[in-house]
Amino acid sequence: MPNALAGGRYQLGQLIGRGGMAEVRIALDTRLGRTVAVKIMRAELANDEIFLARFRREARSVAQMNNPNIVNIYDSGEETITTDAGDTERLPYIVMEYVKGQTLRDIIKVNGALSQRDCEQVMLGVLSALDYSHRMGIIHRDIKPGNIMISEQGVVKVMDFGIARALDDSAATMTQSQGVVGTAQYLSPEQARGETVDMRSDLYSAGCVLYEMLTGRPPFTGDSAVAIAYQHVSEVATPPSAVVPGLPKMWDSIVAKAMAKDRQNRYATAGEFKNDILTYMNGGVPVAAAFNPLTDLSNVKARKEAEREQPTVPMSQTTQAFNPVTGQFEQIPPNAAAQNALKTRAEQRAAAAKAKKKKQIIIGSIIGVIAVIAIVVGVVFAMNNAKKNAVETVTVPACTATTSKDGLEAKLKALGLEMVEKQDTDSTEAAGTCTKMSPKAGSKVAKGSKVSVWFSAGPQSVPVPDVKDMSQEAARAELEEAGFKVSSTVKTEDSADIEKDKVTRTDPAAGSPTAKGSTITIYVSSGMTSMPNLVGQSKDAVISQYSGQFNFVVETESSDTVAAGSITRTDPVAGANIEQGSTITIWVSTGKEKVTVPSISAGTDYATAKLQLEAVGLTVAANGPTDSTTVVESIDPAAGSQVDKGSTVTITTKAGTSTGGNNGGNNSNTGE
Repeated sequence: MPNALAGGRYQLGQLIGRGGMAEVRIALDTRLGRTVAVKIMRAELANDEIFLARFRREARSVAQMNNPNIVNIYDSGEETITTDAGDTERLPYIVMEYVKGQTLRDIIKVNGALSQRDCEQVMLGVLSALDYSHRMGIIHRDIKPGNIMISEQGVVKVMDFGIARALDDSAATMTQSQGVVGTAQYLSPEQARGETVDMRSDLYSAGCVLYEMLTGRPPFTGDSAVAIAYQHVSEVATPPSAVVPGLPKMWDSIVAKAMAKDRQNRYATAGEFKNDILTYMNGGVPVAAAFNPLTDLSNVKARKEAEREQPTVPMSQTTQAFNPVTGQFEQIPPNAAAQNALKTRAEQRAAAAKAKKKKQIIIGSIIGVIAVIAIVVGVVFAMNNAKKNAVETVTVPACTATTSKDGLEAKLKALGLEMVEKQDTDSTEAAGTCTKMSPKAGSKVAKGSKVSVWFSAGPQSVPVPDVKDMSQEAARAELEEAGFKVSSTVKTEDSADIEKDKVTRTDPAAGSPTAKGSTITIYVSSGMTSMPNLVGQSKDAVISQYSGQFNFVVETESSDTVAAGSITRTDPVAGANIEQGSTITIWVSTGKEKVTVPSISAGTDYATAKLQLEAVGLTVAANGPTDSTTVVESIDPAAGSQVDKGSTVTITTKAGTSTGGNNGGNNSNTGE
């Protein structure tokens, strides 16, 4: 095996897959710098000239396909190598998209049956791929879980398009002992019999894949490929619901129709198969619900029995030959007698069929003549009857908003018609306006017919609907349905509780009786609101009331004027224009400021004590004399007490004893 292909462009890496016909290696496309997968065919198949020619044709056609559910083919070619024996061989290869993920075969092997939802999604991907490829004229011929990749992103990718077809086309010289091309567990009956296949063969194989996803096992198993192929031809698979208890029986019908023995009874296209699954996914009844697999099998058996009917020739007088078209051995009568017997039987059948067909033609002709005569008689009778009953017709005149009652009645009378007046109590037009007619204006009616005409009773007053908090479109629709017109001018206003662009109110207001046909003006929220005045209100009450409108940041401060727990100030200030849902800061009062009564010793002169108390914001009251000789006896509240700033402290005083210069002065006074 070479290390590179296409002159070194594709550098081959590790082996990532191997099958009976090829192996797949990961590779690097050195020209484009991308990772690819390269499928290299086995050398013994590559020497077949028929295979090589058809492989090239298939590679070209498949490379033209571009579908998200198909593994893309980028390139193909043949690498010439020299074997150890010195012989030259050509190795065909295909360069494909590298899909990182798992095959459906590996997923089922590890996890068993898939969920119904996963089955649906995988099948939709597979059928999308088949629908596309069939429209491109490519039949896969080997649909099986091993050829279905599920990427790491969950994308379904179908592989190996066209290769099975190329191999099948080159198998014309296979003997019966070589088996049938394809994988036995997913072969269609026609593939198992060696017959020509079409796109419905792919759909049979897809049905087998769906069966395995639902149940965790293939529809047929056996000791050999021949035993399994025989079951595909002549047996009905066990219904999936009998394998998986609780599985809806509708899956039995979908699988059975896809796996019908007679391809005429299968889904006609991959698109039809896909639509049936989508119908069931969406709660509908799929086409497959009417399918009966037992009837299908019995019809196939009956047809095959008829096809096998032929003159009996003793085995001693027959020989066997391989038929390259069917891939099977057939009994061939060697002598002329047997050949004449076959020919005579065929001629007898042809003559009988010809006579039967002639008889059918004669009977059909007689029936046709009788039918024509009956039709002619009927037409003549109808024409005569129409002439007898013919009456003169006239056209109902138009009725407009400006048509007066008397004028319309005169028009109708002139045409030989009778007007039946009716009142329209649900009109927005002015009283007496013609609103509608029956039959409608322009209708052809017989003279003497009655024409009902509705005249407006005048606009009726009805309450204006409440459209608050609705979108403009919804509000307009509801108002118009109620019989009102809506002004094209929409007004905007601030609102504390209605979000931006929603209706805040109408004019006239909701609930007010208003004449139908009146114009209603809609007001919508600007998304802005005015900051309310919260000062002096309880913090808890404010947050409870406005928590849906604003976000709050709470700060605290003392206040001589605002009680504790109430708001002293806000930011923004009251009256400011702000957006709904804004964050506002509130300051909450902790009450008046507390101060500590200073320590004043007994005997301190009154004036000094007073200054000390006033310095910390306290008010002083004296209990006793306050002259210059007065001293402190005690204070109340006592020193160290916590009191409100501005509180009164009472100083109890007493007369002091003069000392120093003052005493001298006093003595001098006394001496005088």
